[in-house]
Amino acid sequence: MQQVAQLPQISPLTLAELQAGYLQQATALWNASLGQAEAPALGDRRFAAPEWRSSPATHFMTQLYLLNGRTLQQMAAAVEADDKTKARIRFAVQQFVDAVSPSNYLALNPEAQKLALDSQGETLTRGLQQLWGDLQRGHVSQTDESAFEVGKNVATTAGHVVYENDLFQLIEYAPLTAQVKARPLLMVPPCINKYYILDLQPDNSLIRYAVAEGNRVFVVSWRNPDESVKHLGWDDYVEQGAIQAVRVAQDISGQAQINTLGFCVGGTLLATGLAVLAARGEQAAASLTLLTTLLDFEDNGVLDIFVDEASVRLREATIGPDAPKGPQLLHGQELATTFSFLRPNDLVWNYVVGNYLKGEAPPPFDLLYWNGDSTNLPGPMYCWYLRHTYLQNELKAPGRLTVCGEKLDLTLIEAPVYIYGSREDHIVPWHAAYRSTQLMKGKKRFVLGASGHIAGVINPPPKPGKPPKRSHWIGKGAALPADADAWLAGATEHAGSWWPDWSAWLASHAGAAKAAPKAPGSRKFKAIEPAPGRYVKVKA
Repeated sequence: MQQVAQLPQISPLTLAELQAGYLQQATALWNASLGQAEAPALGDRRFAAPEWRSSPATHFMTQLYLLNGRTLQQMAAAVEADDKTKARIRFAVQQFVDAVSPSNYLALNPEAQKLALDSQGETLTRGLQQLWGDLQRGHVSQTDESAFEVGKNVATTAGHVVYENDLFQLIEYAPLTAQVKARPLLMVPPCINKYYILDLQPDNSLIRYAVAEGNRVFVVSWRNPDESVKHLGWDDYVEQGAIQAVRVAQDISGQAQINTLGFCVGGTLLATGLAVLAARGEQAAASLTLLTTLLDFEDNGVLDIFVDEASVRLREATIGPDAPKGPQLLHGQELATTFSFLRPNDLVWNYVVGNYLKGEAPPPFDLLYWNGDSTNLPGPMYCWYLRHTYLQNELKAPGRLTVCGEKLDLTLIEAPVYIYGSREDHIVPWHAAYRSTQLMKGKKRFVLGASGHIAGVINPPPKPGKPPKRSHWIGKGAALPADADAWLAGATEHAGSWWPDWSAWLASHAGAAKAAPKAPGSRKFKAIEPAPGRYVKVKA
């Protein structure tokens, strides 16, 4: 007889306790609204304006919403089910609780109502205009997009495109020092975003910082895929992307080994490419830096809830290489929306309230401009990535996968590795980034930074006279235990940016100094156009 799967449930005892607690708190709120007890503080920045406390009815409604939200979250946490099912229930409940907040609706938002009355409806007019503009753009504006232009006030570090193919342009940056280190640095950013997260403004540009530290820097600028390349797969991104970028950097610099850096998915692609080369008998990297990168996909936080066999099969059937209509593009706005809803109050509802209900134009912010500059992906590449990493976690298993005709084994990479994770990263949890220390066989250094996936990485040293921002943790000695928390327990917190620590580590693998090149590229690879190049300017 076929066994029926048990549905998620809450034990009767736990449910009774939650009900009793809810009734007790709801009664206290009702008594407070009648003036029989002191009303508790709201304690939520969505309701910080005095208008939320000016009316007893509004105050009661808001307190009741917060109580309902807490209770629903407690019920989600009490569900008896497997870990992935519980995580999905918690995520769905959180999405619902955030969506039904009274702050999101004009009829329930006294702050927005007062602004409309005081401005004689002007805030509502501006809000409708901004809503119409966002409908035309296809996304909720998080910043004043008219304030930025790629190549004008973001992605401005001087350089030239010295190579291009159907997948990427390779940018070589102009030296800022009279001498440069012999071994160049190749940076491979994620292909699911534009590369200029590494080059937003001169003061927070990791690219400019690396150039100013005396490195000859090459950066991959991925093409924003269109219909002509929708058939490309993971092997193409490895062979014609990461490996080809290594080849060109080697050729231009005349160095058999180069320093390499991969960020997020760029790190996954780069490590895969270096392992392919190692299988072919070539150790192309003098060093490897991995920034918030996943190689072991055992437990990856909130993104795990989106991936199971059924969801991957659906993707394969609609955009994969064998889809009935042939391979298709995964459109960038879909990915951008998914990532925004990982933090809906900060990246969605905050702007719905500000833009539309209050009529406030979002201020210019370079990072959020980059965040909204989405990119497409070829369906076959995306489907391979989902199945073999997030779903089946095969990248870490030596010999399990064949990539570019080679049995893949990350342990064949002999280069020393600098591994960075961000402590509050919700896309690549730092424990997951730390697991790379147990995979790579070269000499390793792990550094943990404060903040999240982007803000933790883009954390430059302060200007003279300015206090340092955030902090980072460095372990004592070379010990890298299997348990990430054990490492953290023995680590020391340091104020400020982790960039100087990385730069010093990189310098030890960069070779002797020599005169900086007078012109970009080489006889074989001549300059094509000034940085940032054409590819990065193409919109999804």
